Amino acid sequence: MKEEGALHGRERASPRRNRLRRIRRIPMRFVLPNLVTLLAICLGLTGVRFAIEGHFDFSVYAIIVAAILDGLDGRIARALQGTSRFGAELDSLADFVDFGVAPALVLYLWSLHEHSSIGWFAALIFAIAGALRLARFNVMIDDPNKPTWSGNFFVGMPAPAGAMMVMLPLYLHFGLGMANDRAYVPFEIAYVLLIAFLMASRIPHFSGKRIGRVPREWFIPVLLGILATLLLIVMFTMQMLIVLSLAYLALIPLSVRRYLAYQHADEAAAGQGVAGEESAPPAPAGPD
Repeated sequence: MKEEGALHGRERASPRRNRLRRIRRIPMRFVLPNLVTLLAICLGLTGVRFAIEGHFDFSVYAIIVAAILDGLDGRIARALQGTSRFGAELDSLADFVDFGVAPALVLYLWSLHEHSSIGWFAALIFAIAGALRLARFNVMIDDPNKPTWSGNFFVGMPAPAGAMMVMLPLYLHFGLGMANDRAYVPFEIAYVLLIAFLMASRIPHFSGKRIGRVPREWFIPVLLGILATLLLIVMFTMQMLIVLSLAYLALIPLSVRRYLAYQHADEAAAGQGVAGEESAPPAPAGPD
């Protein structure tokens, strides 16, 4: 009887051991990218804390580092072959917190609270636009009918870029010494709504995810240019953020033009294919 009881006890305990064994067998290549994503969430929320305490420059730095980590977690997962559905969902939630909620709260605490009702409205619209942008991205990523060239573009301004662009008023204050004056708040509200519109719209933006290999003869100049840019960002952070933000906004018309060129080329190719089918001679009839 004792042996039977011990046997039944082992049988009852085996499902628990199996669950523990499955948990222990999760490899670190799946854990590491998700840790980077969680660290990005912590930085985004820490940026809000800095804003509450009045350290808005630290808020900017925290959100920028969160954007850098957001660009790294997916690459780390692909490099380690640790992509998963869980990681994709966590990354999407992190993007909403870091690039939708955090910048909206930081801007409201910075200046938008001067016109409390309309300022809060602008902050809400920006956060909602970020959520809509991320939801649309998650739906479109599995679209099998996308042309191959569409990977060169984002549909709407990406959430990380939107977070970087919307904080331009802070860059101008810390980089150029512009006063945080109540008279500027209506313009800042209009600017926040503009960035929210660009995020929620279908206006194409250059992706940059498919940048290929650098030609051998351009390797040294490109390496030097990247190094010089990084040094300038470290030494003159706010000033370089102003330059990069304005340059990114200036690229939007070029991205739209390039996108339309691809579209027109596809339409022309489709039209030629239809014309060729119509003008083709009928197949000869077979023997009776």
